[in-house]
Amino acid sequence: MLRVGLTGGIASGKSSVGAMFVELGAHLIQADAVAHSLMLPGRPVYAEVVRRFGSEILNSDGTIDRPKLAEAAFGTSGGAAPRVRELNEIVHPAVIAEENAWMEEVGRREADSIAIVEAALILESRATERFDRLIVVTCRPEQRVRRFATRLGISEEAARDEVNRRMAAQIPDDEKIRAADFVIDNSGSLDATEQEVKQIFAALRRDGT
Repeated sequence: MLRVGLTGGIASGKSSVGAMFVELGAHLIQADAVAHSLMLPGRPVYAEVVRRFGSEILNSDGTIDRPKLAEAAFGTSGGAAPRVRELNEIVHPAVIAEENAWMEEVGRREADSIAIVEAALILESRATERFDRLIVVTCRPEQRVRRFATRLGISEEAARDEVNRRMAAQIPDDEKIRAADFVIDNSGSLDATEQEVKQIFAALRRDGT
């Protein structure tokens, strides 16, 4: 089995690229989905996040309000200092353990498979050694802002502020590119991105045999 990390900055198109790999036959797990499940009430990660960040991040039903948690983690202009590192220290070890267990299970079922972990912070969490190959997805800064604005239904001005705030907690794209085995430029058309994905998938198939 070939273990592949798929990463990139916010709104670069990682999920769309991941879906393309799945269409070609790869297996995929998303770190965001894993983290979301770990922060459901009753889970140890949930309890620790609430203990550290306080009940003000909760909805009325006791679930974590993710925008409020993001605000607490990334900080606000003129407000409290960012605590994203503290949040990552709670969540990342549990997410990585879940991902590793998933990859092991995929490998047991299909020894010649390609297992892809989609995660924004693979390099930031110093987790690259878990993977045989690393793919980085990039796009132009203004595209990132427009995509984020569309995703959340907010203005481009508000999206730009949020993108800049989150990107400040991540390794710059040029550094990620230098660490990558493959780079997908998601700035063009969907067809162009699909062609890049197909070429990389063929290379991964060769690498895995």
